[in-house]
Amino acid sequence: MTEPGRLFVFGLGFSGTVLARRFLAAGWRVAGTSRSAEKRDRLAAQGIEAYAFDRDHPLPAEALAGATHVVVSVPPDEAGDPVAAVHGADLAALPSLRWLGYLSTTGVYGDRRGGWVDETTPVAPDVGRSERRVRAEEAWLALARDHGLPVHVFRLAGIYGPGRSAIDMVRSGRARRVIKENQVFCRIHVEDIATVLQASMARPRPGAIYNVADDEPAAPELPIEEAARLLGVAPPPAVPFEQADLSPMAASFYRDSRRVRNDRIKDELGVRLAYPTYREGLRQVLAAEGDG
Repeated sequence: MTEPGRLFVFGLGFSGTVLARRFLAAGWRVAGTSRSAEKRDRLAAQGIEAYAFDRDHPLPAEALAGATHVVVSVPPDEAGDPVAAVHGADLAALPSLRWLGYLSTTGVYGDRRGGWVDETTPVAPDVGRSERRVRAEEAWLALARDHGLPVHVFRLAGIYGPGRSAIDMVRSGRARRVIKENQVFCRIHVEDIATVLQASMARPRPGAIYNVADDEPAAPELPIEEAARLLGVAPPPAVPFEQADLSPMAASFYRDSRRVRNDRIKDELGVRLAYPTYREGLRQVLAAEGDG
């Protein structure tokens, strides 16, 4: 890990909180934002400075002071990226800032009918949330180009980890084994996201774009089947996609099928994934429960 500094995370959600705790344990000063007053209190009790933030409620001037590394994990809204809009100029004027990471999504590539994409593949978003992500990426890269912000873009695959995985879905009875021909999803364990961000901080290349996905794109039913096997229960019955009666949001995830290459994080950043497939990742989820 690079020499300790001050990390600021816009959006202390699932990924942001894992990253913040890892850096706090390494001796960094850590701060960030959360919309929940209760969560801000919990984070403060752990030593993480926590602030409220949204488009209508900017941060106080002192919140960003001394930040050396910034992660933006706040989703864009209809008007664009709120962090870039409200605090882009403040970040560009921050003399201490050495690195900024924007967390985007592999959804920007759209549907590739199961084909492979890498960071040189042109974006082709086909749902509104992915279109907003493309505009947010463009806003941050424009700040890099026009104001010298040290921006790095990370396109994340589907995130999972303890408390948010096929293990939890099967155990709760919410899991569905929906079968759609030629459908594949890409995934990434939350701890591997933190590892990739750390590696980029150690080898910064402003303007770079990185796919953050594991080594094995897989059909959506396979992690459900593996979770059931690990738990020693029968998997839920297979249901054809056409008969699944999914919500519009759930169905939208089945619109896109693609395989995401992750060579750049390995070749350029030297990353070795701790959880190269969902199998290792799901075993870790169970192990983490035992540790807790």
